[in-house]
Amino acid sequence: MTIRRLWPQSLVGQVILLVALALFVAQAINFSLLLRERNRLTLTGQTAPLAYRVVTALDQRADRTPDRPTARDGRPDRRQARAIRFLSAQPTLGGKPRPDVADRARDMLEDMGLTVRQVIAAEDSLVMPLRRWERLRLRQGEAPDDRRVGRLQLAVEYDAGQWLLVEGRIGNRPPRFGGWLAGQTLILYIIVLAPLLWIGRRLARPLRQLTASAQQFARTGAADPVDERGPGDVRDLTMAFNAMRARIIAMLDEKDRMLGAIGHDLRTPLASLRVRTESVEDEAERARMSDTIEEMNRMLEDILSLARAGRSAESPQKVDLSALADAVVEDFVELGSPVTLADSARAVALVRPQQIRRALRNLIENAIVYGDRAHVSVAHLPGQVRITVADEGPGIAQDRMAEMLEPFTRLEGSRNRETGGAGLGLALVRAIMTEHHGELRLANRAEGGLEASLVLPA
Repeated sequence: MTIRRLWPQSLVGQVILLVALALFVAQAINFSLLLRERNRLTLTGQTAPLAYRVVTALDQRADRTPDRPTARDGRPDRRQARAIRFLSAQPTLGGKPRPDVADRARDMLEDMGLTVRQVIAAEDSLVMPLRRWERLRLRQGEAPDDRRVGRLQLAVEYDAGQWLLVEGRIGNRPPRFGGWLAGQTLILYIIVLAPLLWIGRRLARPLRQLTASAQQFARTGAADPVDERGPGDVRDLTMAFNAMRARIIAMLDEKDRMLGAIGHDLRTPLASLRVRTESVEDEAERARMSDTIEEMNRMLEDILSLARAGRSAESPQKVDLSALADAVVEDFVELGSPVTLADSARAVALVRPQQIRRALRNLIENAIVYGDRAHVSVAHLPGQVRITVADEGPGIAQDRMAEMLEPFTRLEGSRNRETGGAGLGLALVRAIMTEHHGELRLANRAEGGLEASLVLPA
């Protein structure tokens, strides 16, 4: 879960992260190779002087030259004499064994044509005498090299029971390539990732515009065309989106014109039927016919409103929803309907007033039909305004909550006009809430009945 949270969601972020990881792996491999090569060179640098000293000492012994080496002026070099000793038994080397130095020394001696019987090496912390240049630095008042730590001993059995012991200096110089490699990695990241970031942002800009336009089109059914720019693939995608947008808008416009024509054509015969009902002498029959015509008008209006959801011509405006709810409840009270409104503070939101009025009226009508009474309240919460309509009916089974929001779905299965409409009320309310970026919530009350809430962003 943590990895998914850290993983970037954008295309540019994922590409940059993958390139950064690839560079890190490449630099890790490069570091390993450099470290291996450095260790090899360090080992060679430690072993080579001792190997050459062994070869020189054995050559001098073979030539029967004095065992004690001499300096350039011909005088004995006591310092080097102490570092080279011929022994008749295997020496005991103190300190830390260095089998790597022994193996490297054996290989170097074989490369120089000298085959030996046995090689051992060890490292200890005995400080070796200062070199000539170090003594000169001391005379000049400079501090000696404090990185010298000790001595490296190499014992070679060149003949049966005959050993040669040589000594050399060893230091603990810290690796110099660590900081250099870190700087190289930083420069490489800047050189590679900076242009990649610039290209990625340039590529993502038209994609973000395309995404915003598609989201706007999904919410409102209308959106501005996207500028056709960027790489060829992105331009092709933008062109395809603009063409699809134009085609869908044309189809929606044609649908609106068709619905308008259907509504006009159906209202004309309904108006004619309403006129003809006036000539019916039976008053009860005339009332039933008028109710049927009125129900057909309401059903037609609901169907047209649901079909046009998301493409309302009404412009949004800031409205006090408490006052709006009070006006709607007052209309029902004047008709004798059992509706009450709880006292509430001012709650302003940007809405389409006629649509919210329509949604609230549908919820109140449902509460009266299915729950006997309607209790309306308005609450101003952080970031949202909630209009709640509660009834005193049987409520809705939990497994049918989502089903009741679908068009032409009724809680009461029969199509009896006395027990409800065509099942479009809640579907229309949900469509209105979707257009307002809000939500219709249904919940059963603990004390009995259903609670329907219009949740709108404040």
